[in-house]
Amino acid sequence: MKTPLTWLLPAVLVAIPTQDPAPIRGFSTEGARAQRTWEARFKSIPSPDSLRSYLRTLAARPQHLGSPYGKANAEWLVRTFSSWGLDARIETFEVLFPTPKERVLEMVAPTRFVAKLREPVVPGDKSSAQTAEQLPTYNAYSIDGDVTGPLVFVNYGVPADYEELARRGISVKGAIVIAKYGGSWRGIKPKVAAEHGAIGCLIYSDPADDGYGQGDVYPKGPYRPADGVQRGSVADMPLYPGDPGTPGVGAVPGTKALPLDQTATLTKIPVLPISYGDALPLLSSLDGEVVPPSWRGGLPITYKTGPGATRVRLKLAFDWKRVPLYNVMVTIPGTDAANEWVLRGNHRDGWVNGAEDPLSGLIAEMEELRAFSILLKEGWKPRRTIVYAAWDGEEQGLLGSTEYVETHRDELVAKAVMYLNTDSNGRGFLGMGGSHLLERFINEVAREVTDPETGLSVWKRVQLAGIARGSGRARAEARNRADLRIEALGSGSDFTPFLQHAGIASLNLGFGGESGDGIYHSIYDNFEHFTRFNDTSFVYGRALAQTVGVAVMRMAGASLLPYQFGGMADTYGGYVEELKTLLAARRDEAVERNRQIDEGVFRAVTDPRSPRTAPERLELPPHLNFAPLDNAMVALRTAADRYDAAVAAARLDGVAAGANETLLRVERALTSPEGLPRRPWYRHLIYAPGFYTGYGVKTMPGAREAIEQGFWDEADREIGRIAGRLAAAAGLIDQARAALVR
Repeated sequence: MKTPLTWLLPAVLVAIPTQDPAPIRGFSTEGARAQRTWEARFKSIPSPDSLRSYLRTLAARPQHLGSPYGKANAEWLVRTFSSWGLDARIETFEVLFPTPKERVLEMVAPTRFVAKLREPVVPGDKSSAQTAEQLPTYNAYSIDGDVTGPLVFVNYGVPADYEELARRGISVKGAIVIAKYGGSWRGIKPKVAAEHGAIGCLIYSDPADDGYGQGDVYPKGPYRPADGVQRGSVADMPLYPGDPGTPGVGAVPGTKALPLDQTATLTKIPVLPISYGDALPLLSSLDGEVVPPSWRGGLPITYKTGPGATRVRLKLAFDWKRVPLYNVMVTIPGTDAANEWVLRGNHRDGWVNGAEDPLSGLIAEMEELRAFSILLKEGWKPRRTIVYAAWDGEEQGLLGSTEYVETHRDELVAKAVMYLNTDSNGRGFLGMGGSHLLERFINEVAREVTDPETGLSVWKRVQLAGIARGSGRARAEARNRADLRIEALGSGSDFTPFLQHAGIASLNLGFGGESGDGIYHSIYDNFEHFTRFNDTSFVYGRALAQTVGVAVMRMAGASLLPYQFGGMADTYGGYVEELKTLLAARRDEAVERNRQIDEGVFRAVTDPRSPRTAPERLELPPHLNFAPLDNAMVALRTAADRYDAAVAAARLDGVAAGANETLLRVERALTSPEGLPRRPWYRHLIYAPGFYTGYGVKTMPGAREAIEQGFWDEADREIGRIAGRLAAAAGLIDQARAALVR
């Protein structure tokens, strides 16, 4: 590991131009000059050689939650960080983590076939041969079960696919369904299947999506081989993430957990992931209708729906144990604003070796900390306290981060100004998602980091891609909008408890788009695969460390918290218009369906085993009162404009602490202690994972999902609740402006 020498700092100082640098939001002119000096020094430190070394160590053996090497890695991280002079420790929780005792999948009619349910060793890939330590292929938090029934193919297994089956008169009641990975988060598939009466669920990776349809398979190429399997959790995370047995309560050792039969996020039916090698005999035996063109995959068969003569047996049994979970925490104390915290995390557990997911992000986090340790010795001191985390148990459902937030929620709500998350990392373009009050902030940071392949800033590379690949409004915005839009966050990584439970402004960053990635959650996600097909020279790991490190330094060092509300108001206004458009579309859908019924052209939808009944007319959506939401948006836009004008006029060399104390409450104001309907753990009224999308975001979710599901009284209430939260945020922005002017 190379450590830059402290005597290099004067050369960096000399290289900084003498003229005033471009302004940095939240800093005075003099503060910006000093900040850029330290940022230049920081960006010179991350080393591809160090990143490679860390990955070789961390991914040397399987290191899933509860594994011996997972604990060894946690202890190694603490020793490493401590040797750099940092305050590092392990925080332990105890969580539910079932592992398989028995897995059986067999076709019992019309012929017999027994699935292999294992991934073979690849010659020359030593990590794939660590079979004694590898978790088997399974879905965590499936229930036990022994079921036999007819097989039905349900495409991706999302609600729209069951609507298509119903239009064809096909029922899954009493059947085992087989669904493709993709289309939504994996946990949605058994959830929707159970709602439609299925007794079991199989999920496979179709080669069109995740295999030879994308390119050469491993080891010749990066994509999933025929016997590769995607492990993963299927807990009902849209209800709540974290330890299934302790919802809303930190699972510190000794905490009483719910009995299994009262644990809401376990599946209702047994579910198992399989390879496309094991799926092929099952799918090729199906009778029934030929599927719609959009359902067809890449296997050399005629895809049919079933049911028919094909019957399968699925038997699963698990060891329902609780295991220790080890979060690694590092604290860098702040100076004059030590009670304001900047948090940054990446999980460290994988399903097996986990070189890409998650360790490609964790090694960047390590280089950030190494660089900070050097800067601290050279005199740099952050204004705010910096807290770094290497989360455990993310793969099972954001366990480590959720238990941390639930345990420390009151302190985090009082102190946290930002949580910045990464997960995996690859080659290509910087992806930016998060709270929209941080949109201007992260755009400014992205302009300061050089893309290692093009020599442009990482911001410019993303902008040019948007111009080249976008269409219509998106292309025009990429050309003309001052900031690139950042994505709203749904779920799927450790930002969820910070943003959607505690109301902490959050970002999620990572490079990607040009890596061959076909080994997700398999034994082939290892050092050998990563160094052949992903960030082979580790230059994007360095770019991620530079991007995130600069963001952390700026948020920790700014005199005034660098939030900006004009972009937030612009984006939220778009969400309001989407709600109105969605309501109009529901009305048009009802009118058209009822017209078809009246004209006798609508096909009746029934279970083919039941008497045919007349199709039901759809209720026309009523008028919804959007006036409170429109008025709240006017207040928000006005407050945002006034605040931005005040920031532009402020000197920022003696900002009242009251402004920052108020600003950190703006994101909190967008949450409600009652949470969302039927899932109170999710408290943010602007961003949440969809009830039937899992990872995919639903913006203004209470109103949006009520309109989608036809809950009209609820939609009216949720519109009012959102309006109230937006008005509260506008009021806080006005208070911050007043404090800033004073």
